[in-house]
Amino acid sequence: MQRRFLSSISGTAGNSKTLNQGRWSVKQVKKSNFHVTLDEIRTSIESSDFIALSLQNTGSYAAAWHRVSAIDTPQTSYLKAKYAAERYQIFQFALCPFSLQGSKLTVHPYNFHLFPRDELKCGMPSYSFSCQASRLTSMAREGFDFNTCIYEGISYLSRAQESASKYLSGNPILANPITVSSSPASVADTVFVGRIRSRVKNWRQSCIDSGSKTGDDDLVSSLRRLVLGSEQYGSRLCLTIDVCSERQVQLILEMLTEFSEDVVPLLVASKSRGTQAVRTVFMSSKEDKDLFKREIQDLENKENRRVRGFREVIDLISSSQKPVISQNYLSDLTSIHAKFLGPLPANVDDFSSSLSSAFPNVVDLSQFMKEISPLSNISNLPAAMSSLNRFFAPVDVEVANQGCPVKLSENYQSHGQNAVMISQLFAKLSAIQKSDLSTVQSNEDSQDLASDEHTSFVISKNTGNENVKVWSKNSRRVSSENLVFIWGFAKKLTAAKLKNFLQKSHPVFTQEFDVKYLDRSCAIVVFWESGPSETFLSAVNNEEQLSGSLREMVAEGLRAAGYETYKRACRLGFWEADLAESLDKTLDSSDTEHDSDTKPSEINWSNDLAINFDEL
Repeated sequence: MQRRFLSSISGTAGNSKTLNQGRWSVKQVKKSNFHVTLDEIRTSIESSDFIALSLQNTGSYAAAWHRVSAIDTPQTSYLKAKYAAERYQIFQFALCPFSLQGSKLTVHPYNFHLFPRDELKCGMPSYSFSCQASRLTSMAREGFDFNTCIYEGISYLSRAQESASKYLSGNPILANPITVSSSPASVADTVFVGRIRSRVKNWRQSCIDSGSKTGDDDLVSSLRRLVLGSEQYGSRLCLTIDVCSERQVQLILEMLTEFSEDVVPLLVASKSRGTQAVRTVFMSSKEDKDLFKREIQDLENKENRRVRGFREVIDLISSSQKPVISQNYLSDLTSIHAKFLGPLPANVDDFSSSLSSAFPNVVDLSQFMKEISPLSNISNLPAAMSSLNRFFAPVDVEVANQGCPVKLSENYQSHGQNAVMISQLFAKLSAIQKSDLSTVQSNEDSQDLASDEHTSFVISKNTGNENVKVWSKNSRRVSSENLVFIWGFAKKLTAAKLKNFLQKSHPVFTQEFDVKYLDRSCAIVVFWESGPSETFLSAVNNEEQLSGSLREMVAEGLRAAGYETYKRACRLGFWEADLAESLDKTLDSSDTEHDSDTKPSEINWSNDLAINFDEL
């Protein structure tokens, strides 16, 4: 039997409120105070054990069937999240580093206002994004200031964009160490390298001679540099070698390894993001060489800090290696990857691998919640918080970073409250789970929370696809081979009437089956045994097998397809408003590429899997 207790969750610190009120002091961070707050954020992350986050995007899904549902495999779930992450923009990023010592929860909540803009004034990044009217209306109702967001929102570059921006800053780039290629060189390569080697050798000797000869006057020294093509890079002598291709760059860098003791190569970028020249700089000593490399690296770091913007916070989270707590793992982490790391991979396995390199430990709070029976069907924070009242697991909350430096309207509902609630919910669930496992309340610190009893919720590179598995209450396991999508109904039918029509249309429906709508245009038929789905698809697509009412339904426009067609629609990116139109396009497409994942998948089918048309 499920044990029930009274709740005891309280708050401490000046501006703290109780759990049910959910009004905490959250520091608002915008462009004007971002850089002065960075050190504080860094300290908060370093001193905490976990990091809760919550994102507010300009939309979540463009159509009803775009939502992740119980029929989705890990791959189709990921493709849906990928489409939304690439389509919508993050306007608010709530971050709450927190520590849990016994029943005391110490939180450091921040709410970052973001807006992408071209800070480099060079056409990158050039952003466009979609907005859902309902989402913007909700934000406006909460007091969100869109003018402030646009003019004061913090901009950013992803890691991939930052790497590309090196070629747009105009600063020379320190060439990466290179090894001599083992592949044979062509005659043209040999002639080119020989000519450049001779030029560099003469220039280098001139630099050595000019350092040892003090009797020459300025005119002679200037003439010597002019003849050899020598220039000045700051206080050091340099030689610029123009190139026509990246192959020539590679050959020059390989050749310069012969002079690595006193020559440092720099790459001069072109406006086309390639390399237009290799600049060799002469070093007077090993100490001078080390100093020069540090100067170049410091210059590059300073430029990177200037352009990466909010990405600085993402890097702090990543480098801390602290567990990240997310209520909606797939949506949040695909958005973070797309905006701050780089383009999203084509499949879920590559996504998991890429993500784990930046965030090795991610706790999916929605999965954690489902371990507690009363919360198993709850998908939003306020409902989860209210449901916790039946348990006794006291959590005392202390807000460490008090104050709100940005003036807000009286009606403003800070999105940062969500990150605080996520940290509270995690603390509460941890305490409840400990109580259920040990039947006594313990006072152990947060180190135990991240160990054995939570390993099933921590998503790492070793957990495969578990992080995107869809769960449904009272579900039955069914193979994807037993699912059939049907659409093209001549008239509007409820699921019950459609099921009744199907029962009369073909003998295959004398066996147990279920029917649910996925959106207004398409329904899904679930057979509980193997075989009937293939028989039904064959009958619909073969005129010779048609008879009775099924023939009439097909004549009126009924179409049917198996689960592979649905997977192909997602893979091909046919994200039409109606699922029926997407399936039509998929069946009519000339795509011949085979899906890498051809094995049947098990689906968690629930009787509650139905679209609420009032929400559409």
